[in-house]
Amino acid sequence: MLRYNITHINTAAVDEPSCLFVMNNNHGSVMLTTTTDALPDAQAAPGPGQHQSLAWVGMEHIALPVDIAGRPVSARVNAGINLLADPQGGSGIHMSRLYLQLDELTQGELTPARLRTVLAGFLASHPGRCDRASLTLSGDVLLSRRALVSAHSGWKAYPIGVEATLEKTFSLTLDVAVPYSSTCPASAALSRHAAQSHFLQAFGDRRNGLTVAEIADWLAAAGMPATPHSQRSWAHIRLRLDPEARELPVAAAIACAEQALGTAVQTAVKRCDERAFALANGANLLFCEDAARRLERAFQAAAWCTAATIRVEHQESLHAHNAVAVTHWKGASDVT
Repeated sequence: MLRYNITHINTAAVDEPSCLFVMNNNHGSVMLTTTTDALPDAQAAPGPGQHQSLAWVGMEHIALPVDIAGRPVSARVNAGINLLADPQGGSGIHMSRLYLQLDELTQGELTPARLRTVLAGFLASHPGRCDRASLTLSGDVLLSRRALVSAHSGWKAYPIGVEATLEKTFSLTLDVAVPYSSTCPASAALSRHAAQSHFLQAFGDRRNGLTVAEIADWLAAAGMPATPHSQRSWAHIRLRLDPEARELPVAAAIACAEQALGTAVQTAVKRCDERAFALANGANLLFCEDAARRLERAFQAAAWCTAATIRVEHQESLHAHNAVAVTHWKGASDVT
C-alpha cells in the first residue's frame, strides 16, 4: 500500500498566494493540484458601511511567548488599528497581516524599539486605511527573590502589562502589580495601649522597684496581649514611560515599589526571616493613604517615569471590605 504525504507550497509572498499541492511517496512526487488564479478577498470588496470609520479593529487574547526582564512570559496580546472611512475601500482589514507582524515580538527581549517596529508594520500593512495602531500585552513575570536574612530564595509572580500606541507619536505605558504587607497604624496603637494597660494591671501596685529581668520575663510571657491587624495588599501601578527608552523598566519598577513600601511579601521563609519581616512591618505601619503617597514620591524620582497612576488596595483582615487609595501624578510639572 502506498502512503502519501501532502505538502503545501506557497509560491508568492502575498496575502493569498497561488498554491501548489504535492503528494510525496516512495516513488517520487506527483503534482496534485495547482491554483494560479487570485483567491477571492471578501474584506477588500466594497460593502455597506465602508464610508463609516471604526475606532479599533483587531484581535484579542493572542498567545505569544515573549522575554521580559530576562524571563520568559506566556503573554496575551490584543492588537489592532483604527479603520478610516473610505467610500472606495473594502469592508474591513486583513487581520492576518497584523498577526504575522507580531512574531517580531518573540525575536528577543521585548523593548520599546521592537514594539514601535511592530506598530509601524501594522500601519504599513493597510496604507491609507488607518492612522493609529495599538497593542496591549499582559502576563506574569517570575522573578527570584532572596529571603530577608537566610540564604534561601524563591520565585514570585508579578502581573504586568504593556500598552503601546503609534499615531502621530509613539506612546508607551507599563502596568505592574506588586503585593505587599500592610499593618494598620490605628490597630498598632490600640495594641500598644492594651500592652500598657496589662503592664499596669500586673505591676501598678508594686511599691518596690522592678528589675530588668522581671520586666523582660513579663514581656516574653504576656507583653503582647493584643496584636495589630495586617493584611496582604496590592499596589496597581500604571507608568507612562519615556518613548525613547531603550528597555522596559519592569524589574526597576517592581524594585522601586518594594523599596518604597518596605514590606514586600516573601517567598522562602525561615524563622529568622519571619522575625525580620515582623520588624519591617512594625517599622512601616501603613494606611492605604500612606502607601499611595510613598509610591507616588518614589516614581516621581524615577528618571524613566514621566507620569503615574497608582491604586493601592488593602484587603482588610478587620473589615469585610477593602481600603483603597488612588493617586494621579501627571508629570514633571505636577510634582508635590
